Amino acid sequence: MDWATIPSLSWLRAFEATARLGSFSSAAQELNVTHAAIAQNVRALENYFAQTLVMRRGRGMVATAEGRALADSLANGFSLIADGVETLHSHNTQRPLNISITPAFAASWLMPRIGEFWAAHPDITVNLSPTTQLVDLAKDGFDMGIRFGNGDWAGLESEHLTSGNIIVVARADLVAGRKIKTLHDVCDLTWLFESHMLERKALVENEGIDLRDCKVSMLNTSELVLAATRSGLGMSLQPQALVTPAIQSGELAKICALRDDGLGYYMVTRSGRETPALRVFQKWLRRAAVESNRD
Repeated sequence: MDWATIPSLSWLRAFEATARLGSFSSAAQELNVTHAAIAQNVRALENYFAQTLVMRRGRGMVATAEGRALADSLANGFSLIADGVETLHSHNTQRPLNISITPAFAASWLMPRIGEFWAAHPDITVNLSPTTQLVDLAKDGFDMGIRFGNGDWAGLESEHLTSGNIIVVARADLVAGRKIKTLHDVCDLTWLFESHMLERKALVENEGIDLRDCKVSMLNTSELVLAATRSGLGMSLQPQALVTPAIQSGELAKICALRDDGLGYYMVTRSGRETPALRVFQKWLRRAAVESNRD
């Protein structure tokens, strides 16, 4: 490799981040430098190649065709560097595990159980990053993700953890004493839905409920929907695995089950990237899932 023919690494990093994130400001935040530094480095790279690599569109930046080709090559190269660094890190059993996880699963399923893992494995540190975003495990530095879906994510290996069967629940005292045979018997209660989960409304309507005749409240996140349900503000659709403990404790009541759409929660990893500590954590997750599915 002739390093004399390769532009400054700072220029390349600034450009790749800008092309990927769509703005100088986002790139500056990720690389922990100033907006001006990112802009200066990108312009320097454009001068080096004597062509435009990014252009302004609205309030953001987009890569030109030539810029996109370069950005993709840089992303692959930086990913290889990250893999090499992680391979060395993997030999250090004290390195924390970084896990990307959906907020609802973290709060309702994992947190009530993870104390058992911490007690049994005090030498393994687990850092949980709840997010609704589909993160890039390699670029964002995660050892594993726990995702909700059908198990099909390009370039990743997935293993089913627990079912995502959907049930209708409400606070127990909200429906106590009611004779409930169908959802029509509780349609005087408010339906609570997450704003971007419109398919949940479709599931209810498939049961013959016309939501135009019902009280409906739309909330921004699944955490708010569950919190509102627990507060007695209405009823909601929840993955059964997440609310089983609350049903068993008598806090929530199951009104009915909806159709099984085949979705569930999956452990997601990159092929061949499992460290000894991650394998221990995965083994514990499998056992915990079996026990929860048995409940």
